Amino acid sequence: MTTLTSPHDLLAAIPFLIGYHPENSLVLVSLKDDAVGMAMRVDFPTDIAAESYDLLASHVTRDGALGAFIVAYISDGVDPEPVMINLSAALVRAGIDIKESLIVSGGRFRSMMCTDPTCCPAEGTEVPPLDSSRIAAEHVIAGHPMPFASVRDLIQSISALPSSHESAWQDEVHQFWVSSDAEEINELQRDGATAVIDLAGEYREGRGAEDRELVARVIGRMSDIQVRDFSLGSHSDESADIYWSMWRDLLVIAPRGFVAPIASLFASMAYERGEGALAHKALDRALADDDQYSLALLLRRVFTAGWPPESFTAMRAELHPKVVAGIFG
Repeated sequence: MTTLTSPHDLLAAIPFLIGYHPENSLVLVSLKDDAVGMAMRVDFPTDIAAESYDLLASHVTRDGALGAFIVAYISDGVDPEPVMINLSAALVRAGIDIKESLIVSGGRFRSMMCTDPTCCPAEGTEVPPLDSSRIAAEHVIAGHPMPFASVRDLIQSISALPSSHESAWQDEVHQFWVSSDAEEINELQRDGATAVIDLAGEYREGRGAEDRELVARVIGRMSDIQVRDFSLGSHSDESADIYWSMWRDLLVIAPRGFVAPIASLFASMAYERGEGALAHKALDRALADDDQYSLALLLRRVFTAGWPPESFTAMRAELHPKVVAGIFG
């Protein structure tokens, strides 16, 4: 977990924590054992009930944190102080120690907790460039990508490519569709699970999605819930990056009608990696493809409730042997 030593560190960490540079946002960052826990971002509220602030505070409590940072990103003409005061009061009621409360606007920031004009001038302090910060260097060295410039860029990174709409490709994928009443259902499920492992092997060897037929087989077979659930638990800590790249690639080329399972898998991995914003945007894609897709609806409830990622990881690990036994005996 990231350790923060100054407001500069906090402002540098937030884009990495949520995946992009926020605008018109209220960000709440939990602090556990002097290191960053989770980060939550919501659109900057203008008129919300007091219990909504208590709900935000409850997520910090559920994370097991004893401290928190509050940062408001606002545009000119917006008065953030009522919101900051209400959220601070909710955190105090929940027993959370507020370590810092910052307002960012027009490329400058000021603290609501510092009253010393020598270090906290009324006009604010310029936000330093992200790429000059210690936090950015640590994240890059650890292999994390630089944050997206905006939420629009984040969404674009998992949007459908034009090739996903080609009729020949759609037909190729559709031939691997699994009907729930197929007589050879178990054989098709085994074929799908095996295809997932084979494609992960292709990624491990650096060939990626070169085998078009294998890619079509994986996407098509994912229409079966058992194959999807097998895929949900098929990666380990050691292979997580391989599967992360694989599901991201398949998400942007999956034809309409085949997006929801893959988007849900990608969302679950994003959530476990601490990329909450990306997880929710992936669920947007899943539900745009099928607004009643059960796994996407379940994940939305789990993510919104602030269920700890490690609890989700444990659930997935417990489910996987049962799915394997159901498919392979």
